[in-house]
Amino acid sequence: MSNDLRLEGIHHISAITGDATRNVGFYTGTLGLRMVAKTVNQDDPSVYHLFYADENGRPGAELTFFEYPNAVPGRAGAGMVHTIVWRVGSGEALDFWADRMGVQRDGDRVVFADPEGLRHELVVSGAPEAPLSAHHPEIPVEHALQGFEGVRAYARDPRQSQAVLERLLGATAMGDDTWELRGERRGGWIAYDTPPESAPTHPRPSAGTVHHVAWGTTAAEHPLWQAHLDASGVRTSGIIDRHYFHSIYFREPSGVLFEIADDAPGFTVDVPMDQLGSVIILPPRFEAQREQIEANLTPLPDPRAGWEARTT
Repeated sequence: MSNDLRLEGIHHISAITGDATRNVGFYTGTLGLRMVAKTVNQDDPSVYHLFYADENGRPGAELTFFEYPNAVPGRAGAGMVHTIVWRVGSGEALDFWADRMGVQRDGDRVVFADPEGLRHELVVSGAPEAPLSAHHPEIPVEHALQGFEGVRAYARDPRQSQAVLERLLGATAMGDDTWELRGERRGGWIAYDTPPESAPTHPRPSAGTVHHVAWGTTAAEHPLWQAHLDASGVRTSGIIDRHYFHSIYFREPSGVLFEIADDAPGFTVDVPMDQLGSVIILPPRFEAQREQIEANLTPLPDPRAGWEARTT
């Protein structure tokens, strides 16, 4: 692999919810992320695709959800991400989150689940990059989430993924079945755990599970990644124009669905920064269907409505 081609850590993580209203309340109200996009699943525009991130909607902190109303609870198993790991700035921040989430701090981490069972882990990161945080009236800036540290997935034999991670994607082994993908700007890692005995033989992707993890690159290097994957014989989706960024999907040998996503043009291609998340945005090919699409979507409140009263 060329030393000039490196992935910039985690771009975004996409999961599934069966209840968009409760999902918005938890991720914006409890975790303090900013809703930066209310749009639709471009492969199924009858359902939401919700994006939460830092204040400026930047890759590295984008957690997204497809809403399938009343979806049954999912169960993570081999070939699926089971835990999202976030960065915080200090041990004091861990104490803040343990108290806020009503859990006990577990040494150098805090672990909890969202209302549908999706697990989150908070750690103090030594990563050199700047934090990616959002504003929230109840969360001191020094305690806010600072973007993704990594993900934990289940795998029967992580060695199956080693060659793809190291030789194809340029990852560095960190020990304990963990690999880091780091570029010039950011880095992130994936760790593989043995599925517990309670894990299902046949995993069930549904509400409360991760659909895929996306690794970041630049707009200039994105087509180079497609050429690199093609030359290596990896079967991919090809480059898909998502309007807000471009995507390449493929499964790594343990079964986790990977995406490589670029950094342009971003959500402000449709609305200015101060309106992110406040209106439904649609890729141009869906604009003619806007009235029908909006009529089928769950009505959602503006997560930041009434903030002035909470800060005075």
